[in-house]
Amino acid sequence: MNEKSPLTFPTEFPIKVMGRHGARLRELTQAIIERHAGPVAESAVRSRPSGDGNFIALTYVVTATSREQLDAIYRELTACEAVLMAL
Repeated sequence: MNEKSPLTFPTEFPIKVMGRHGARLRELTQAIIERHAGPVAESAVRSRPSGDGNFIALTYVVTATSREQLDAIYRELTACEAVLMAL
């Protein structure tokens, strides 16, 4: 399947990850993202707890170089047991 991406690479791309608070979510997901996109600066990560504090949403802004790179990141994130959802 050789689909054209509507994105022009390289591009700054936000990756959102949700999981349970305290489940080592940040540690696990940052390692996955850095494996594919290189080091992520602290300023490129946003964290937002849910209203009741049980869940946390993390947003990583990475420099995406290809659709294949993004696909690989999402595949590994969704396979991670700590991740409930990746957007």
